[in-house]
Order: sequence, then C-alpha cells, then structure tokens
Amino acid sequence: MTPTAVGSGAPPLEWKLSQVLGEPSPGEEARDDDVVSAIEFDKTGDHLAVGDRGGRVVIFKRKDGGKDHRFRSQLERSDSDLAWHPEYRYMTEFQSHEPEFDYLKSLEIEEKINKVKWCPMPNGSLFMLSTNDRTIKLWKVKERRMKKVRDKDLNPYISPENALLAERSYLSDQENINCDDGYHAEGTEKIAQQELPLHELPGIADNSDDALARCRKIYAHAHDFNINSVSNNSDGETFVSADDLRINLWNMEISGQCFNIIDIKPTNMEDLTEVITSAQFHPVHCNLLAYSSSRGFIRLVDMRQSALCDHSARILQDGEQHGSKSFFSEIIASISDIKFAADGRYLMSRDYLNLKLWDLHMGSKPVATFKVHDHLCPRLSDLYDNDSIFDKFDCCLSGDGLHFATGSYSYLLRIFSRGFGSAEGVTVGSRKNPSRASLPAARRARRSSIASLARGFYRLAHENSSSVANDTPCDLKQKLLRLAWHPTDNLIACAAGSSLFMYHA
Repeated sequence: MTPTAVGSGAPPLEWKLSQVLGEPSPGEEARDDDVVSAIEFDKTGDHLAVGDRGGRVVIFKRKDGGKDHRFRSQLERSDSDLAWHPEYRYMTEFQSHEPEFDYLKSLEIEEKINKVKWCPMPNGSLFMLSTNDRTIKLWKVKERRMKKVRDKDLNPYISPENALLAERSYLSDQENINCDDGYHAEGTEKIAQQELPLHELPGIADNSDDALARCRKIYAHAHDFNINSVSNNSDGETFVSADDLRINLWNMEISGQCFNIIDIKPTNMEDLTEVITSAQFHPVHCNLLAYSSSRGFIRLVDMRQSALCDHSARILQDGEQHGSKSFFSEIIASISDIKFAADGRYLMSRDYLNLKLWDLHMGSKPVATFKVHDHLCPRLSDLYDNDSIFDKFDCCLSGDGLHFATGSYSYLLRIFSRGFGSAEGVTVGSRKNPSRASLPAARRARRSSIASLARGFYRLAHENSSSVANDTPCDLKQKLLRLAWHPTDNLIACAAGSSLFMYHA
C-alpha cells in the first residue's frame, strides 16, 4: 500500500447500517456475560472474531468467502448502482476461558475476553490468540464439511443399522440377496413393491460447513497484573503481551517461557507515576514496538538496540498539553488505545477526549487532532464521580489510512476523515432505535488493576446523566467501546452491548 502524504485528505464517506448480528429478540433480556468485549478482523477480512464477557469467542465468516470473492465483488460493484457491502454469517463459537481463582493471591480471575488477535495462517488454517486478565491461549479453528443424514421414518422391516443401505440400487438388486431369515426377506420384498421414491429413502440430506476449535498452546503465569494488549509480530513467529507494568515477548511455539522486554515497576510502589495502557507491533518492521502510557506518552522502541527496552525509546508527546493543568488533566490524557496505519508511518491514539494522528517522522505534536468528547469538558467532575472518565475506547483506521473511527456514548460511532470535518466528524447511531434504553449491567466487583487505583469505590451513573451542558444527548450507560475496521473495505464492526452492528460506506 502506498503511503499517503501528510497534507492529503479524503472527503467524508456516507455510512449506512448494513447488518446486525446477535441482537436480542423483543422482550429478551441481554445478560451481562453476552456483552461484547473484543472485536478483530483477520488480515483478509474474510473472518471476524468477537469475544464477550462470558469467556466465549464467536467467529463470523464472510458470506461470499472464497478465493475469487474479491474479483466477483468488483464485478458486482461495477455492474450495479446499488450500495455493495460484504455480509457475514455465523461460523462457530467456543468457550475460550473459564473463571479461575488464584489461591496464592486470593484473587478471582474472571473469564472476560480482553483481546482477540488473528495470527498468520499457514496452509490456510485459522489461528488466533485470546486472552483474559492472566492467561493467553492459542486456538486453531479448522473448517470441515459435514454430511447430514436424512431423517425419515423407516419401514419396520428394515433394521436401523441397515437403513443407509436401503437405496434404489440396493432394492433393484434384491434378487441377488441370499437371506436365510424369511422375516427380513419378506420385509425387503414389501419395500420393493412399494417403490418408494428416492428422495424418501434414507441417505445424505445435505452438506453443511462446520468448524472445530482446538486449544494448541496456553501461555500462562507470566503476568501479575491484568493483560490489556496482545499484538502479533510481522515475522509470524512472535507476539507481545502487555499488562499495567510489564511487556513480555513470546515465541508462539514456546508456551513455558517468555522474555520480559519492558518493566516499569518501581522499587517502591508508592513511586509509581504511570502504567502501560496499550502495546502494538509495527506492521512492517518486526523490530519496532510502540506502547502507550496513562500519562499520554507513546514510546517507540527498537528491539535491536537492547534486550531491555525500558530506556531506549523515542517518545511521541503532544507539546500543547503543557498548558493549564487541572485535577483531571492527567486522567483525560491517559491513552486507551493505539493503532498503526497499514503503511506503518502513521499511528492513531485515543485518549478520553480526542483522537490523535501521529507521524512517526515528527514526534513533537500530532499531525491532526479530532475532538470526540469536547462537549463533555464542563462535566469532568460529574464524569469522575460516576467513573465514566475512566472508560477506555478503542480506535481504528481504514485500510488506506484516510479515515478514522472511535466510539462514544449513547451508542454513537464517530468517524473522521483526514483534511475534512476535523472539528465535527460524522455521527452515526449504532442502534436502529437510538432512544431505546439498554438494560443495566450487573454490578461487578472492582478488578485489582493498578490502572484503576485512582477510581475509588464504584458508584453508579447518575440518573440525570443523559444530558450535557450543550444539550447534546449523551447516555453514559450506553458505551460504544469496541470496534474494528475491515482491512480493505469501508466496513466497520462496532459493539453496542451484546449486539454487533456493521456499517458500510
């Protein structure tokens, strides 16, 4: 893919709702375990993996999948004026993690899937990594063709074990059957006289696709704090996992050993000033790794310079943040997610209020800043009281690197284009009926994550928090946190509660 110039832009796209997956039927109560917690397209875009709080991973497959679907899709789009978009269907699901209890630390480890990442696919096999707070697992998903036997009421004279032999060819050759049992011989003759049509005889009803998931590796006992990131390397052999204080480097073939490449844990925990929030490998250069912190810094490290990358980092920092400071400045500066563009030159970061686009060639300030929650600035005190200020939103980029997306409250999807609409962006409702209230989530105990130490005790959102100072509708209970962009098409998958909404342009 050709790198895009810094100053170039792209006109905003027109977005439409194309598909809804997993929406509860009317009157059905959505359980907290069904809430989507991770979304990821594979490199081809043919498969979509979704993880939830119940520890399950659901895989959807492109409906027009196949080696020639891209060629067919181009013909369809050229021959028709109608809006074209890929569709996905259910493929399989499996239970990735179960709830555990660490008896040494008296700590309950919940089964919620924090991240799912597709791995390189040798020989067409599907591999993926899934992780909860402590344990990473490597899964192999194998597609297979299933033959379903037609379920018919058989003639009482035919025994069940011989049912599959009762085809027309078998009956027409009955004179060659030597049977000493007159009972069975008589029954066979009666069936032959009935002359049953072939479609009513027991046989193969249809062929259907199925998939089987098997756990191949378990990477455990390497993190003392909650895992927030997993990223595959472009070399196809290694990956990193990051928690609040450490980043470990793994070889996919070795599950019992890893290398700690970054450790920011101070000798005295009272001196702790920041935590790691996200980590991503460079998409092209396997030696480059970027990770973000709760202080708003992005560090780019070259793993060839040193085995320990703690101090050999290039820092990307917004110089404009050194203005007036307030009690909330460091909290809202915390970066919740970072994503590389496909060409590897640009990097997108998301903090609480803004999306920022960085050019790795100039780290003094971002190339562009997109305001996401600017209308919430007068309400920071209220957001702190109800814990909303600590919400962690994902961000994503289009395949050409010209469009960017992130989530907001009231199940709203915010989409921006480089050089156009930088101030407002495009707001799309993620529900057919955005005014419909979501079911309140079950009350959960606070997790033992260092990143949440400043939150204090859990407090429910205020009932009157659905409005802000500038009358912009904002329901703080309806959070669009997880989303992913298709690698080649203008298609975004975003999670609203337990449902998955697909938007296309």
